[in-house]
Amino acid sequence: MKELTVFFVSDHTGVTAAAVGKSLLSQFRGLEYKTLTIPFIDTPDKAHALVSRIRESPRAMVISTITDQLIRTELKQCDIPVFDVFEAFSEPMSAFLGVAPAATAGQTHGMSNSYDTRMDAVNFALAVDDGLNPERLGEADLILVGVSRAGKTPVSLYLALQYGRKAANYPLTPDDLGAPTLPEVLLAHKAKLRGLTLAPERLAQIRNERLPGSHYSSLENCRNEIRAAEKMLTASGVPVIESTRKSVEEIAALIVHGS
Repeated sequence: MKELTVFFVSDHTGVTAAAVGKSLLSQFRGLEYKTLTIPFIDTPDKAHALVSRIRESPRAMVISTITDQLIRTELKQCDIPVFDVFEAFSEPMSAFLGVAPAATAGQTHGMSNSYDTRMDAVNFALAVDDGLNPERLGEADLILVGVSRAGKTPVSLYLALQYGRKAANYPLTPDDLGAPTLPEVLLAHKAKLRGLTLAPERLAQIRNERLPGSHYSSLENCRNEIRAAEKMLTASGVPVIESTRKSVEEIAALIVHGS
């Protein structure tokens, strides 16, 4: 069977189309396909040109978040399946609510107060990454704590970009792990602390990609560090998330909604 090409088509950034599409496609195990995100299809002429491109694919489908009806109609001229997210949900919701949708592109990710909040949070996360500027921890909404390479930086940046949360992250060093309690600078903000941990085998794998064959990346050292960190966090009453088999998105959602 010819390889399937899935086009994620949007009149804005394509983030929503790709997120929805990938989530749906993940339900079909064993399916082999490649994806192409096509953003900013915001005129009928652009849609017409895209239709010509799609027709060149031997086997394809489209997942679309186009809002403008004229552009959506043009896109459907490609004679392949077009799964229209807004058509599936917006029209039934409009009938129920009794309000017509605005059909304005980019409402989810637009330039707004929310955007400014998220950018401020990203800048904050970078400024306090990996224990930098600990005097600014009081500004944080959340402080992620764990051993080195436990995934704190990507989660803190995702919390900033997706949720607008000012998330600091603080690595527990070998010196910290040898102490009887968490560092004082963290205990001063105890209510904001969230611990991240993972399986020692996974941590050793991650560290070996950075410093192969080192004591830092050895399985024994990883086991000892994780054991000490978990004991310290639990003793201080800090919620701890086990992240071995969780994506950054899942970890962030658990932090925001589950703790």
